[in-house]
Amino acid sequence: MKIEHLVLGRLRTNCYIVKKDNKCIIIDPADEANVIKEACKGYEVEEILVTHHHFDHILALEELEKTYQVKHNTFLRKTFKYEVIKTPGHASDSLTFYFKEEKIMFTGDFLFYHTIGRCDLETSSIEDMKNSLVKISKYPDDILIYPGHGRPSVLGEEKKYFDQYF
Repeated sequence: MKIEHLVLGRLRTNCYIVKKDNKCIIIDPADEANVIKEACKGYEVEEILVTHHHFDHILALEELEKTYQVKHNTFLRKTFKYEVIKTPGHASDSLTFYFKEEKIMFTGDFLFYHTIGRCDLETSSIEDMKNSLVKISKYPDDILIYPGHGRPSVLGEEKKYFDQYF
Protein backbone atom coordinates (compact mmCIF):
# COMPACT_ATOMS: atom_id res chain seq x y z
CA MET A 1 0.00 0.00 0.00
CA LYS A 2 1.34 3.42 -0.98
CA ILE A 3 0.21 6.71 0.58
CA GLU A 4 0.43 9.96 -1.35
CA HIS A 5 0.20 13.00 0.92
CA LEU A 6 -1.24 16.23 -0.52
CA VAL A 7 -1.43 19.52 1.40
CA LEU A 8 -4.31 21.55 -0.02
CA GLY A 9 -6.18 24.82 0.38
CA ARG A 10 -5.46 27.91 2.42
CA LEU A 11 -5.74 25.98 5.70
CA ARG A 12 -3.14 23.48 4.43
CA THR A 13 -5.36 20.47 5.02
CA ASN A 14 -3.92 17.01 4.49
CA CYS A 15 -5.52 14.86 1.83
CA TYR A 16 -4.30 11.31 1.39
CA ILE A 17 -4.47 9.11 -1.68
CA VAL A 18 -4.08 5.49 -0.58
CA LYS A 19 -3.04 3.27 -3.50
CA LYS A 20 -2.87 -0.48 -4.01
CA ASP A 21 -3.29 -2.80 -7.01
CA ASN A 22 -4.36 -0.01 -9.42
CA LYS A 23 -7.11 1.07 -6.98
CA CYS A 24 -7.17 4.03 -4.63
CA ILE A 25 -9.05 5.70 -1.83
CA ILE A 26 -9.21 9.46 -1.33
CA ILE A 27 -9.16 10.45 2.35
CA ASP A 28 -10.33 14.00 3.17
CA PRO A 29 -10.77 15.68 -0.24
CA ALA A 30 -9.79 19.04 1.20
CA ASP A 31 -9.66 21.34 -1.82
CA GLU A 32 -8.14 21.67 -5.29
CA ALA A 33 -10.04 18.82 -6.95
CA ASN A 34 -7.77 19.06 -10.01
CA VAL A 35 -4.70 18.23 -7.87
CA ILE A 36 -6.51 15.25 -6.33
CA LYS A 37 -7.63 14.01 -9.75
CA GLU A 38 -4.05 14.23 -11.03
CA ALA A 39 -2.84 12.18 -8.04
CA CYS A 40 -5.48 9.53 -8.82
CA LYS A 41 -4.63 9.28 -12.53
CA GLY A 42 -4.17 5.68 -13.60
CA TYR A 43 -6.04 4.36 -10.55
CA GLU A 44 -9.66 3.37 -10.07
CA VAL A 45 -11.11 5.45 -7.22
CA GLU A 46 -12.99 2.89 -5.10
CA GLU A 47 -13.89 5.09 -2.16
CA ILE A 48 -13.82 8.57 -0.72
CA LEU A 49 -13.46 8.68 3.05
CA VAL A 50 -14.11 11.80 5.14
CA THR A 51 -12.86 12.00 8.73
CA HIS A 52 -15.35 14.79 9.54
CA HIS A 53 -17.38 17.35 7.66
CA HIS A 54 -15.66 20.64 8.50
CA PHE A 55 -15.40 22.73 5.34
CA ASP A 56 -11.61 22.50 5.00
CA HIS A 57 -11.82 18.70 4.70
CA ILE A 58 -14.57 18.53 2.06
CA LEU A 59 -14.20 21.48 -0.33
CA ALA A 60 -13.49 19.13 -3.27
CA LEU A 61 -15.92 16.40 -2.16
CA GLU A 62 -18.92 17.21 -4.34
CA GLU A 63 -16.85 17.51 -7.53
CA LEU A 64 -14.98 14.26 -6.84
CA GLU A 65 -18.17 12.34 -6.04
CA LYS A 66 -19.55 13.44 -9.43
CA THR A 67 -16.31 12.72 -11.28
CA TYR A 68 -15.84 9.21 -9.89
CA GLN A 69 -19.51 8.33 -9.30
CA VAL A 70 -18.66 7.39 -5.71
CA LYS A 71 -20.49 8.51 -2.57
CA HIS A 72 -18.30 9.20 0.44
CA ASN A 73 -18.24 7.12 3.62
CA THR A 74 -20.02 4.10 2.15
CA PHE A 75 -17.26 1.87 3.65
CA LEU A 76 -17.15 -0.62 0.78
CA ARG A 77 -13.82 -2.19 1.82
CA LYS A 78 -13.24 -3.97 -1.51
CA THR A 79 -9.48 -3.69 -2.04
CA PHE A 80 -8.69 -1.91 1.22
CA LYS A 81 -9.39 -3.37 4.66
CA TYR A 82 -9.87 -0.88 7.49
CA GLU A 83 -11.77 -0.32 10.70
CA VAL A 84 -13.98 2.74 11.17
CA ILE A 85 -13.57 4.12 14.70
CA LYS A 86 -15.93 6.82 16.00
CA THR A 87 -13.72 9.45 17.64
CA PRO A 88 -15.93 12.46 18.42
CA GLY A 89 -14.53 15.43 20.30
CA HIS A 90 -13.28 17.89 17.71
CA ALA A 91 -16.51 17.28 15.78
CA SER A 92 -19.48 15.09 16.62
CA ASP A 93 -19.03 13.11 13.38
CA SER A 94 -15.25 12.53 13.69
CA LEU A 95 -14.04 9.19 12.40
CA THR A 96 -10.63 7.54 12.45
CA PHE A 97 -9.75 4.99 9.79
CA TYR A 98 -7.47 2.19 10.99
CA PHE A 99 -5.65 -0.01 8.47
CA LYS A 100 -4.62 -2.79 10.86
CA GLU A 101 -2.44 -4.83 8.48
CA GLU A 102 -0.38 -1.74 7.60
CA LYS A 103 -0.49 -0.33 11.19
CA ILE A 104 -1.74 3.03 9.92
CA MET A 105 -4.48 5.39 11.19
CA PHE A 106 -5.95 8.43 9.50
CA THR A 107 -7.13 10.60 12.40
CA GLY A 108 -8.43 13.77 10.75
CA ASP A 109 -8.55 16.60 13.29
CA PHE A 110 -9.04 14.27 16.25
CA LEU A 111 -5.34 13.63 16.87
CA PHE A 112 -2.28 15.50 15.61
CA TYR A 113 1.46 15.46 16.24
CA HIS A 114 1.73 16.33 19.97
CA THR A 115 -1.78 17.77 20.24
CA ILE A 116 -5.49 17.14 19.70
CA GLY A 117 -8.22 18.91 17.75
CA ARG A 118 -9.97 22.00 19.10
CA CYS A 119 -12.97 21.35 21.30
CA ASP A 120 -14.51 24.84 21.20
CA LEU A 121 -16.40 24.53 17.93
CA GLU A 122 -20.13 24.06 17.26
CA THR A 123 -20.32 20.25 17.53
CA SER A 124 -17.19 19.82 19.67
CA SER A 125 -17.21 18.22 23.11
CA ILE A 126 -14.43 17.98 25.67
CA GLU A 127 -16.16 14.98 27.26
CA ASP A 128 -16.37 13.21 23.89
CA MET A 129 -12.70 14.01 23.24
CA LYS A 130 -11.69 12.48 26.58
CA ASN A 131 -13.69 9.32 25.78
CA SER A 132 -12.17 9.11 22.28
CA LEU A 133 -8.65 9.39 23.70
CA VAL A 134 -9.41 6.57 26.14
CA LYS A 135 -10.75 4.47 23.25
CA ILE A 136 -7.76 5.12 20.95
CA SER A 137 -5.25 4.52 23.75
CA LYS A 138 -6.18 0.82 23.66
CA TYR A 139 -4.65 0.47 20.18
CA PRO A 140 -0.99 -0.61 19.71
CA ASP A 141 1.74 1.99 20.23
CA ASP A 142 3.48 1.30 16.90
CA ILE A 143 0.63 2.59 14.72
CA LEU A 144 1.62 5.42 12.37
CA ILE A 145 -0.92 8.24 12.48
CA TYR A 146 -1.69 10.55 9.58
CA PRO A 147 -3.54 13.65 10.83
CA GLY A 148 -5.74 16.21 9.09
CA HIS A 149 -3.05 18.90 9.37
CA GLY A 150 0.68 18.80 9.96
CA ARG A 151 3.12 15.94 10.08
CA PRO A 152 2.57 12.24 10.80
CA SER A 153 3.38 10.72 14.19
CA VAL A 154 3.28 7.43 16.05
CA LEU A 155 0.42 6.59 18.40
CA GLY A 156 2.69 5.55 21.28
CA GLU A 157 4.41 8.93 21.11
CA GLU A 158 1.06 10.73 21.24
CA LYS A 159 -0.27 8.67 24.17
CA LYS A 160 2.41 10.30 26.37
CA TYR A 161 0.51 13.60 26.13
CA PHE A 162 -3.09 12.41 26.61
CA ASP A 163 -3.17 13.23 30.33
CA GLN A 164 -1.91 16.77 29.70
CA TYR A 165 -4.72 17.96 27.45
CA PHE A 166 -7.36 18.65 30.08
